[in-house]
Amino acid sequence: MHNEAPTAMTPADTRARQQTAPPVPEALTDTGLSESMLQDLIIKSLYDMGARTGEELRQVIKLPFSLLDEQLLDLQQRRLVEVRGAGSQNRITYTFDLTGEGRERARELLATNGYVGPAPVPLEAYSDWVKDQTIQGIVVTADGIREGFSHLVYDQGFLDQLGPGINSGLSLFLYGHSGNGKTTIAEAIAGMLGGEVYLPYALEVQGNIVVLYDPVYHKPVEGAGTSADDPFGTSPLFRQDTPHDARYARIKRPVVFVGGEMTLEQLDLQYDPDSRIYQAPSHVKANGGVFILDDFGRQHVRPRDLLNRWMVPLEKRIDYLAFKNGYKFPIPFDCMLLFATNLNPLELVDEAFLRRIRYKILVESPSREQYEEIFRRCCENRDILFDRHRIEHVFRQYYARLQIAPRGCHPRDIVDTLCNVAKYKRIPPSLTTELLDEACRSYFLDMPGAGGVISGAGTNVNDED
Repeated sequence: MHNEAPTAMTPADTRARQQTAPPVPEALTDTGLSESMLQDLIIKSLYDMGARTGEELRQVIKLPFSLLDEQLLDLQQRRLVEVRGAGSQNRITYTFDLTGEGRERARELLATNGYVGPAPVPLEAYSDWVKDQTIQGIVVTADGIREGFSHLVYDQGFLDQLGPGINSGLSLFLYGHSGNGKTTIAEAIAGMLGGEVYLPYALEVQGNIVVLYDPVYHKPVEGAGTSADDPFGTSPLFRQDTPHDARYARIKRPVVFVGGEMTLEQLDLQYDPDSRIYQAPSHVKANGGVFILDDFGRQHVRPRDLLNRWMVPLEKRIDYLAFKNGYKFPIPFDCMLLFATNLNPLELVDEAFLRRIRYKILVESPSREQYEEIFRRCCENRDILFDRHRIEHVFRQYYARLQIAPRGCHPRDIVDTLCNVAKYKRIPPSLTTELLDEACRSYFLDMPGAGGVISGAGTNVNDED
């Protein structure tokens, strides 16, 4: 149930890892990449960006210059790269550019693979690192969840149901009427987990490039060498000098949110015919974090088909993706999967699938006491003096008369509407009967002779569930 003034959340405890960050590669063998792949990336980078210094190449490709220089020397000997100038005797200050032959080679490479950016991480290395920073290593205590949910109004019994499900790092099914905070609960769970993970910008799989980093979902940790405007750290202001493999972005634990727009195709690799590279599906981008499927049952695909797609990943913690040529490969499925729906679960899925979703939790409508507390917090957030006697008027005149049930989102919506009415009237917002009635008449659907109504955020209208 909602409250619009969230307090700071305390991240959940995480078990110590033997290795806290991916180590900086000291030799080409440490990268898991071949000489040809790295040289191809250098050639494409110089073609895409033009002449660049060794330092600028280091910032873009995200490998120590000593490793890049080995390949640059070879490319110079092959007359594909030449030196255009030198800032000092240190080759990192040299300006490198492609020769005519180098440009021809770049066009050939880009015709088959247009990826330019940080050097990819081999799938095997990524899989090992996912295991090391698994979401299942998180520990949530009763005190931690109480503090993490302090900005919401739920009783301790409900929070005690959530706790074990969060600790499992597996799957959670939140169901109940619309408007009672299912989506807000999912977001609160993601927020209280806190922490950070290391995510490769891109993966190398059988010579193919799969882009993982997505600025929509992946937020760099402050001071980690990247910025929202410069995610690859190419600006000198955001050079990545932290002691870890810079091919991995250091990000906040990801939270990926999808709703009714999701299709089965979005759970597969997304191939871009223009760049000829692959984008990872949304649930892979959520590895190490939380994947929230909101409005479950309202997607453009049948719920049964959607859940069958996740049957193996839920059980094995491994998913299988396929390239255009049909080659399939396993990839970690290490996210907490949260379903939120206001539909009857028994009408959506069968017993076999419900068994695989370990934790099923009903999100009920607020009690009268909880409703008043939510209303009080919403008023407090808007600097409106709270009067519980006005709540009695709302219950009698609207909930009782119109035969509708209160929902957790109603107080916030009513207070917001009241403030808009007051703004229109050019008066300070307050809990007067006049303003409350105008707000409620706008919010609740009152159809004369209909024999009962639903609210503007009732059982059949989407809200912040």
